[in-house]
Amino acid sequence: MKKVFLIFSLIITATFTANAQEISDNAIGLRFGGGNGVGGEISYQKALGSNNRLEIDLGLANEFTNFKATGLYQWVWNLEEKFNWYAGFGGGIVSANGTGIYGSGVVGIEYNFNAPILLSIDYRPEIGIAGGLTGVNSDASLSVRYQF
Repeated sequence: MKKVFLIFSLIITATFTANAQEISDNAIGLRFGGGNGVGGEISYQKALGSNNRLEIDLGLANEFTNFKATGLYQWVWNLEEKFNWYAGFGGGIVSANGTGIYGSGVVGIEYNFNAPILLSIDYRPEIGIAGGLTGVNSDASLSVRYQF
Protein backbone atom coordinates (compact mmCIF):
# COMPACT_ATOMS: atom_id res chain seq x y z
CA MET A 1 0.00 0.00 0.00
CA LYS A 2 2.88 2.37 0.79
CA LYS A 3 4.39 1.74 -2.66
CA VAL A 4 1.10 2.51 -4.37
CA PHE A 5 0.76 5.74 -2.37
CA LEU A 6 4.36 6.72 -3.18
CA ILE A 7 3.91 6.06 -6.91
CA PHE A 8 0.60 7.95 -6.95
CA SER A 9 2.22 10.91 -5.14
CA LEU A 10 5.11 10.99 -7.62
CA ILE A 11 2.72 10.95 -10.59
CA ILE A 12 0.64 13.81 -9.14
CA THR A 13 3.77 15.84 -8.37
CA ALA A 14 5.14 15.29 -11.89
CA THR A 15 1.80 16.29 -13.42
CA PHE A 16 1.65 19.58 -11.53
CA THR A 17 5.31 20.30 -12.24
CA ALA A 18 4.88 19.65 -15.97
CA ASN A 19 1.80 21.89 -16.08
CA ALA A 20 3.39 24.84 -14.32
CA GLN A 21 2.62 28.12 -16.05
CA GLU A 22 4.18 31.52 -15.98
CA ILE A 23 1.90 34.45 -15.43
CA SER A 24 3.07 37.92 -16.29
CA ASP A 25 4.31 40.18 -13.49
CA ASN A 26 2.02 42.96 -14.77
CA ALA A 27 -0.71 43.27 -17.39
CA ILE A 28 -2.85 46.28 -18.30
CA GLY A 29 -5.65 46.59 -20.81
CA LEU A 30 -9.36 46.89 -21.47
CA ARG A 31 -12.25 44.73 -20.29
CA PHE A 32 -15.52 44.93 -22.24
CA GLY A 33 -18.49 43.56 -20.28
CA GLY A 34 -21.97 42.43 -21.17
CA GLY A 35 -24.97 41.06 -19.33
CA ASN A 36 -26.46 43.12 -16.49
CA GLY A 37 -23.28 45.18 -16.15
CA VAL A 38 -22.81 46.41 -19.74
CA GLY A 39 -19.78 48.69 -19.84
CA GLY A 40 -16.04 48.97 -20.16
CA GLU A 41 -13.17 48.99 -17.69
CA ILE A 42 -9.44 49.62 -17.52
CA SER A 43 -8.00 46.42 -16.10
CA TYR A 44 -4.68 45.89 -14.27
CA GLN A 45 -3.27 42.54 -13.10
CA LYS A 46 -0.35 42.11 -10.69
CA ALA A 47 1.22 38.68 -10.08
CA LEU A 48 1.42 37.80 -6.38
CA GLY A 49 3.11 34.44 -6.85
CA SER A 50 3.67 31.76 -9.46
CA ASN A 51 -0.03 30.93 -9.80
CA ASN A 52 -2.02 33.76 -8.19
CA ARG A 53 -2.61 37.43 -8.91
CA LEU A 54 -4.56 40.55 -8.03
CA GLU A 55 -6.84 42.19 -10.61
CA ILE A 56 -8.11 45.76 -10.27
CA ASP A 57 -10.71 47.12 -12.70
CA LEU A 58 -11.93 50.73 -12.96
CA GLY A 59 -14.59 51.81 -15.40
CA LEU A 60 -18.17 52.47 -16.34
CA ALA A 61 -21.02 49.98 -15.91
CA ASN A 62 -24.77 49.69 -16.40
CA GLU A 63 -24.76 50.97 -19.98
CA PHE A 64 -21.92 53.43 -19.17
CA THR A 65 -23.99 55.36 -16.57
CA ASN A 66 -22.27 54.31 -13.31
CA PHE A 67 -18.66 54.36 -12.09
CA LYS A 68 -17.42 50.93 -10.96
CA ALA A 69 -14.28 49.73 -9.12
CA THR A 70 -13.56 46.02 -8.59
CA GLY A 71 -10.73 44.13 -6.86
CA LEU A 72 -10.28 40.37 -7.34
CA TYR A 73 -7.87 37.73 -6.04
CA GLN A 74 -7.33 34.99 -8.66
CA TRP A 75 -5.76 31.55 -8.89
CA VAL A 76 -4.41 30.55 -12.31
CA TRP A 77 -4.05 26.99 -13.68
CA ASN A 78 -2.57 25.74 -16.95
CA LEU A 79 -4.80 23.99 -19.50
CA GLU A 80 -2.57 23.75 -22.56
CA GLU A 81 0.70 25.30 -23.66
CA LYS A 82 -0.63 28.87 -23.90
CA PHE A 83 -4.11 28.45 -22.39
CA ASN A 84 -4.80 29.09 -18.71
CA TRP A 85 -8.00 29.09 -16.72
CA TYR A 86 -8.55 31.08 -13.57
CA ALA A 87 -11.01 31.53 -10.73
CA GLY A 88 -11.21 33.95 -7.85
CA PHE A 89 -13.23 36.22 -5.60
CA GLY A 90 -13.35 39.83 -4.49
CA GLY A 91 -15.65 42.80 -4.36
CA GLY A 92 -16.13 46.39 -5.29
CA ILE A 93 -18.16 49.57 -5.29
CA VAL A 94 -20.50 51.05 -7.88
CA SER A 95 -22.30 54.40 -8.08
CA ALA A 96 -25.79 53.00 -8.69
CA ASN A 97 -28.44 55.11 -6.90
CA GLY A 98 -25.80 56.24 -4.41
CA THR A 99 -22.84 54.05 -3.55
CA GLY A 100 -23.36 50.29 -3.65
CA ILE A 101 -21.07 47.55 -2.38
CA TYR A 102 -20.99 44.10 -3.95
CA GLY A 103 -19.19 40.78 -3.60
CA SER A 104 -17.94 39.06 -6.72
CA GLY A 105 -16.56 35.82 -8.06
CA VAL A 106 -14.83 35.19 -11.38
CA VAL A 107 -14.06 32.23 -13.62
CA GLY A 108 -12.43 32.51 -17.04
CA ILE A 109 -10.04 31.28 -19.68
CA GLU A 110 -7.11 33.18 -21.21
CA TYR A 111 -4.75 32.80 -24.15
CA ASN A 112 -1.17 34.03 -23.91
CA PHE A 113 0.16 34.98 -27.37
CA ASN A 114 3.86 34.82 -28.33
CA ALA A 115 3.70 38.63 -28.37
CA PRO A 116 3.07 40.29 -24.96
CA ILE A 117 -0.72 40.16 -25.49
CA LEU A 118 -3.19 38.34 -23.25
CA LEU A 119 -6.75 37.67 -24.46
CA SER A 120 -9.36 36.41 -21.98
CA ILE A 121 -13.06 35.65 -21.64
CA ASP A 122 -14.61 35.46 -18.18
CA TYR A 123 -17.85 35.28 -16.24
CA ARG A 124 -18.25 37.40 -13.11
CA PRO A 125 -21.36 37.05 -10.92
CA GLU A 126 -21.83 40.03 -8.58
CA ILE A 127 -24.01 39.95 -5.47
CA GLY A 128 -25.27 43.23 -4.00
CA ILE A 129 -24.37 43.64 -0.32
CA ALA A 130 -25.24 47.24 0.55
CA GLY A 131 -26.31 50.59 -0.89
CA GLY A 132 -29.49 49.56 -2.64
CA LEU A 133 -27.91 46.75 -4.66
CA THR A 134 -29.93 43.55 -4.49
CA GLY A 135 -29.79 40.19 -6.20
CA VAL A 136 -27.20 38.78 -8.54
CA ASN A 137 -25.88 40.60 -11.60
CA SER A 138 -24.14 38.57 -14.29
CA ASP A 139 -21.19 40.03 -16.15
CA ALA A 140 -19.53 38.22 -19.06
CA SER A 141 -16.58 39.94 -20.69
CA LEU A 142 -13.80 39.95 -23.24
CA SER A 143 -10.44 41.42 -22.15
CA VAL A 144 -7.31 42.40 -24.05
CA ARG A 145 -4.20 43.17 -21.99
CA TYR A 146 -0.57 44.12 -22.63
CA GLN A 147 1.88 42.14 -20.45
CA PHE A 148 5.08 43.60 -19.05
